[in-house]
Amino acid sequence: MQRLSKWLFYLGLFPVTLGLCAWQGWSWWSWASAPPLASAATTASPDAEKTVQIRIPPGTSASQIGRDLESAGLIRSAEAWNLWARWLTLQDKAGFKAGTFQLSPTQSLPEIAAEITKGNEVQRSFTIPEGWSLKQMAAYFEAQGFFKAQDFLAATSQIPRDQFPWLPSGIPHLEGFLYPDTYLIAAGAVTPESVIKPMLKRFEELALPVYQTDPQKSQIGLVQWVTLASIVEKEAVVPVERPRIAGVFVRRLRLGMKLESDPTVEYGLNIQQTPDQPLTLNQVRMPSPYNTYLNRGLPPTPIASPGLASLKATLDPENTEYIFFVARYDGTHVFSRTLAEHEAAVVAIRKQRSARRQATSKPI
Repeated sequence: MQRLSKWLFYLGLFPVTLGLCAWQGWSWWSWASAPPLASAATTASPDAEKTVQIRIPPGTSASQIGRDLESAGLIRSAEAWNLWARWLTLQDKAGFKAGTFQLSPTQSLPEIAAEITKGNEVQRSFTIPEGWSLKQMAAYFEAQGFFKAQDFLAATSQIPRDQFPWLPSGIPHLEGFLYPDTYLIAAGAVTPESVIKPMLKRFEELALPVYQTDPQKSQIGLVQWVTLASIVEKEAVVPVERPRIAGVFVRRLRLGMKLESDPTVEYGLNIQQTPDQPLTLNQVRMPSPYNTYLNRGLPPTPIASPGLASLKATLDPENTEYIFFVARYDGTHVFSRTLAEHEAAVVAIRKQRSARRQATSKPI
């Protein structure tokens, strides 16, 4: 009877003991998976809100990720991370992704694991305006700290026709085919190829269908289309003038006239004129495959990346009698039907420019 009383006593203690063990385990897990606490000295500091960027190379084990997170002060315990990783495996969750992640010490362990499991990498953005050339893009990427300009230019001379079979054969570089737009790419893998590929993909998605579905495509090849559109892009400032400028160039080509486009000369000489420093007569007369004052027809390649509006205007140009135009320096142009009209417009614009200079230079 006494022995039975002892067993009943121990059985009564079992739920209490089990509850205490469970409470201790839960307390440890809550502590281990909670965000690291800021010290009293840093609680009010802005540094406590700072995020940590961590790079996870491909093939990194879950345990190594845990050690890296613990070393970076993002989690309290690598052991707790390993337990969570095993639980995710049992739940048939996707594994941890490689990449660069922006994480915060204020996030809990499960929240950090979710970020890495979903592959929510840090992204960088870049914007290429319409009308930029490859050299302008290269300078921009180097200034943004992406990579060296020369590395980008070298990469654009490699034509990835295995990935983009629509790219014309025989082109020396990708000028004109890198679509101008705003892009987001993974921050941990910024290379010339990583920016070139999405730009070609965007051209394939947005520009190429315009050409492939247009009945006029049989009259102009893909390279010629993009080349003419790039000249229109560089000449046109006011959107409404694009079809007319395209129409002037198309008419000059049909008449066997030289295009006589300043931007082609600038491209060939790698210079950029301004209202205060226009092209000189010597520059216009300087031989170059891109000098459309000396050479008939289109230049050998595009001279910039045209936007969709210029690409469309080139396929559907205005049917015009104009064969000349000259810029007014406010973005608009004066269009002329004859050389005499054109020369008179040039003289009038130069007089207006001279009068404005004199007006602005007078002392108040």
